[in-house]
Amino acid sequence: MRGRLETLPLRHVLTLPTTGSAVRIARETTEQVLTEWGVSRLHPTVDPALLILSELVTNSVRHAAPVSPTVTVIYAAGPDTFAFAVHDRHPYQPQLFSAITHTSGSGLGTVMELTLGLGGTAVIRSDGDGKGKSIWITLPLMKDPRAKGRGSSR
Repeated sequence: MRGRLETLPLRHVLTLPTTGSAVRIARETTEQVLTEWGVSRLHPTVDPALLILSELVTNSVRHAAPVSPTVTVIYAAGPDTFAFAVHDRHPYQPQLFSAITHTSGSGLGTVMELTLGLGGTAVIRSDGDGKGKSIWITLPLMKDPRAKGRGSSR
């Protein structure tokens, strides 16, 4: 993965009510955004990215809804990187890396296993007032071996 998040030229922001339908809408929007950005739905990073996103939005819906009426998904991409964040206004910041070893089978454990397995990164960024956070996931968009001869490497 090249460069810092700030240098990724493609951007999209989606804000939804913190309700159960947010998960489906966020997944569908992610598929549409990636397609518009030239990333094939068949790219090997897409399915894991959709699962990671779904788990993070589900966590916001389940745990943040009482204090966060909305959940925001921020997307960014470049030639070899896809990044996204799920933001809510709940102050709790989970321990990302302990989720792998301490809560096997949990949604956050799945997020971390998939992210690290793809060679990606995960980080929590607190809101300036400490009353919310964004969980950022950055994934490499390696050349898709299935795209051979189809004109697009993504």
